Amino acid sequence: MRIVIAGGHGKIALLLAGELSRRGDEVHSLIRKTEQSAEVAATGAKPVLLDLEHAAEDEVLAAVTAADAAVFAAGAGAGSGVARKYTVDRDGAIRLARAAEQAGVRRFLQISSMGAGQPPDPSRDEVWAAYIDAKTQAENDLHPRRLDWTILRPGRLTDTDPTHHITLTPPPAPYGSIPRADVATVLADLLPAENTHGKTLELISGDTPIPEAIRALT
Repeated sequence: MRIVIAGGHGKIALLLAGELSRRGDEVHSLIRKTEQSAEVAATGAKPVLLDLEHAAEDEVLAAVTAADAAVFAAGAGAGSGVARKYTVDRDGAIRLARAAEQAGVRRFLQISSMGAGQPPDPSRDEVWAAYIDAKTQAENDLHPRRLDWTILRPGRLTDTDPTHHITLTPPPAPYGSIPRADVATVLADLLPAENTHGKTLELISGDTPIPEAIRALT
């Protein structure tokens, strides 16, 4: 498969690019800065300089044309304010999905977050509220599109070693954590999984091996 990953320099995206490259897929990772190229190339992916937040629509379309699948793994990241939660986490996802739809790229994976789809926790700050709202709006935009989409909502992300055992379920799932490496493996295994088309799934560490957890979804 030829797969385009938006947010290609993010931690999950780098892990995913490496996993897909090892499986023999052709990976094109969209990055914002040229200095990110070497780290992306080391995964086996081809770095593509494209700032999804500011690129012209035809540039985004060109980036996904001829791909078999697109993965939205971008995010404004820690330390960003309210405005960029919307311009990256919401608008970036919408722009990639629109381009994929226009280019005929059917398979689309979108990384969201547990907590999306419901009102933000009132005990959290305004940046968190904007993040959850942006993710929710991005999910809502995706639902009616002519794409074979899957939305993945991981729990709290950690940099611990992968366990390869998860809980993967339609919402609601109990809140928990998940290593980024396991999220990347789940994404790689979701790409060919037709039984996950049109589904929103929540992901935390658990007791079920990843392939088995995906096969069990109906």
